Formats: sequence, structure tokens, C-alpha cells
Amino acid sequence: MKKAILFGASGFIGSQLLRLLLDSPDYSEVIAVVRKPLTLSDPNLTVLIGDLASLPALAPKLVADEVFIALGTTRKHTPDEAEYYKVDHDYPVQAASIAKANGARSVFLVTAVGANAGSGVFYLKTKGEVERDILALGFEHTHIFRPSMILGERGEDRPREKYFVAIWGLLNPLLVGPADRYRGLTGGDIARAIASAARRQDEKVRIYHWKEMAALLR
Repeated sequence: MKKAILFGASGFIGSQLLRLLLDSPDYSEVIAVVRKPLTLSDPNLTVLIGDLASLPALAPKLVADEVFIALGTTRKHTPDEAEYYKVDHDYPVQAASIAKANGARSVFLVTAVGANAGSGVFYLKTKGEVERDILALGFEHTHIFRPSMILGERGEDRPREKYFVAIWGLLNPLLVGPADRYRGLTGGDIARAIASAARRQDEKVRIYHWKEMAALLR
């Protein structure tokens, strides 16, 4: 049985992924690194309280076969670009680096459609740079998930986002061919696709857009 580390376990995708990993017979332990205690309890769950600043101190406890990274913030919560970059780039890269040094063989990273280190758009450039720098760590298996609009009900009130989610739900059937990578998926479906990918690890590097994630749900 494997051990997993999950960063972002309190987030929209991460919280659903945590439950899937705990319910899977493949894992004897899931280590969740979070800023605040979780309400969830499970005999196979180990919760570590930490963030980017405390990661070096936690390093001896970050030992697992696989590391799952579903970290991220929003410009609303983190308007300062330097702070945003720390959450969306520095934290994932350091988390993956520590896990790799401790023997992790596989990394699963959630970024975004259009991620490109050469982009002139700050958001896409940040996502592209985190992909680039985690790929450079040389895991045996690197899985990168690039969702477009993330659908589903969130716990917090985000009226503007709800509006775009509703619009995307109408647009989804119209996005065909090369445009299908912009189709939305629910947070639960993305989590299920990640958990499914963890059971099928053949390639060294695999990037998943909508079509590839949808195939994992069949």
C-alpha cells in the first residue's frame, strides 16, 4: 500500500480529492498539509499544520510515495502579485522538491488550461512556471491537470464566479474539436480524474486537459 501527501486539502478540489484518497484501498496513509485543522477525521489521515514558511521544519514528516498538489489562491484573496506568486508557484515547487528528496516517485499537480511560462498574462505565466519547475525535479511520473472553468457549488459566496459558471454550463456543449479543452468540469470530477490517474501510471510525463480528464471518468 502507498502513502500520499496532499497539499491544498481544504480547497474546492483538494477536499474532494482527500476523501477519495482516504477511501481508496491503495493508500495506508494520507498526509494532509493545511493551514488550519480539518473537520474531517479518519484513521488513515495525518494532518500537519503548515504553510510555505514552515515547510522546511515539516520536511522530515513529508515522506510518501506520491504527492498531490491542489494549491492556489485568487486575485480577490491575494491581490498582491508577489504574494500570489508565492502561493501559486513557490509553495508547490518547494512542496514537490521536499517530497522528491524524501523519496516520492510521482507528483500530481493542478494548474490551468493555457498554462505557459512564456505567456504575457501573469496568471498563465505563473501556472506555466510552476509546471516547468516541477517538471525539472525529475519525478518518475509527473501528472499535470489543466482544468478550464471549475464547476460546482462552493462553500463561500462568490456571485461573480457563479455567473460565469452558469454561462460556462451553457457554453460547454458548443466547445468541440480543439476548443474542447476549455470545457468546464466540476471540482468533484477533477478530483476523481486525479485519483483515477494515480492508478494508471505508465508515462513519465502526462498532461490532462478536458478530454483526457473526461476519459478517466468513464
